[in-house]
Amino acid sequence: MFHIVFYEPRIPPNTGNAIRMTAATGTTLHLVEPLGFDLSDAKLRRAGLDYHDLARVHVHPDLETTLTYLFAHGTGRVFAFTGRADQSFADISYTPGDALLFGPEPAGLPEHVLADDRLTARVRIPMHPGVRSLNLSNSAAIATFEAWRQNGYAGGA
Repeated sequence: MFHIVFYEPRIPPNTGNAIRMTAATGTTLHLVEPLGFDLSDAKLRRAGLDYHDLARVHVHPDLETTLTYLFAHGTGRVFAFTGRADQSFADISYTPGDALLFGPEPAGLPEHVLADDRLTARVRIPMHPGVRSLNLSNSAAIATFEAWRQNGYAGGA
């Protein structure tokens, strides 16, 4: 279905929550190293509950390897989620195989990643002014469910 990408995530429970969300939505989670935790971290495992066996999780050594994988196994469209964008994520027409890219807590995607010309677009999740950011796993869930909704919740029950 869709590819959810966490670039250098730092907080174990956010990734654990994303593991649970990807299992529930049939999406694949990609983690770009370095990670700010060990995958055996108790907080990550607890947040993911018993969904680890139901989720598809790939760990990539760097962004280059990740993008190569996504272009070979997806649509080649990568949407970078950032507060430094004008276009709303809800204005995108998502296609199964698209990748949704999120940056690490607390700063988000660094400028050198956002400047990569292989990214399809920079998009943002609208929020009230003065709020710095949403939680990483919440942002990923909001975006994933919008993309899935646009595609009729394919595979869902």
